[in-house]
Amino acid sequence: MGIPGSGLAKGLAVTLRTMTRKSHTAQYPDAQPELPPRTRGVIGLFEENCTVCMLCARECPDWCIYIDSHKETVPPAAPGGRERSRNVLDRFAIDFALCMYCGICIEVCPFDALFWSPEFEYAEEDIRDLTHERDKLREWMWTVPAPPALDPRAEEPKEIAAARKAADKLAAEAAAAAAAQAAEAAQAEAERGSGGTDASGTTNETASGTENETANGTESGTESGTENGNGAAS
Repeated sequence: MGIPGSGLAKGLAVTLRTMTRKSHTAQYPDAQPELPPRTRGVIGLFEENCTVCMLCARECPDWCIYIDSHKETVPPAAPGGRERSRNVLDRFAIDFALCMYCGICIEVCPFDALFWSPEFEYAEEDIRDLTHERDKLREWMWTVPAPPALDPRAEEPKEIAAARKAADKLAAEAAAAAAAQAAEAAQAEAERGSGGTDASGTTNETASGTENETANGTESGTESGTENGNGAAS
């Protein structure tokens, strides 16, 4: 059995220790708090990455995510291809009056469309105004802090390695196509050069032969006429 009044003495001791310490009160909102990078403030939406897979809405335990979409037909990428259909996002809203900030929607998103933002100043006078649409979620996306730097000794992420491999392959194909075009152009130029030489040679030969034949014929005719004239005179 304890000493009577020991609990009261312990409580007063805690109060006395606290009273002697200097308080550190931040004068908010004049002094903004320094929040950790992984603070769970609000959820930002990167709309370009959203494919309307509905996985975040299905996995949300509070069912506070509302998504609407419609389908559009995409023309084929190449002639003779088949048309495709894709989902187009019409509405993406989160009711922060129901959200319990569990982060499941961010974890299950397979396309990195949802991120935590440290923004916390979104209080409203009416609880119905706590349902924020995609325009507001997109504004919060620009307050998301950059991810921490990777360990320089760590392996390169598979996504970056795959993207670099694809870029190198495209660059190699482009270089090969450019080299093939240059070779074809050089071959065509060489063929045109050799064809011009043959034509000029043929022309020179033809002209020389014609001149020689004409000269020979003229000289022969002149000599024959002269001989015949001399014979007739005698």
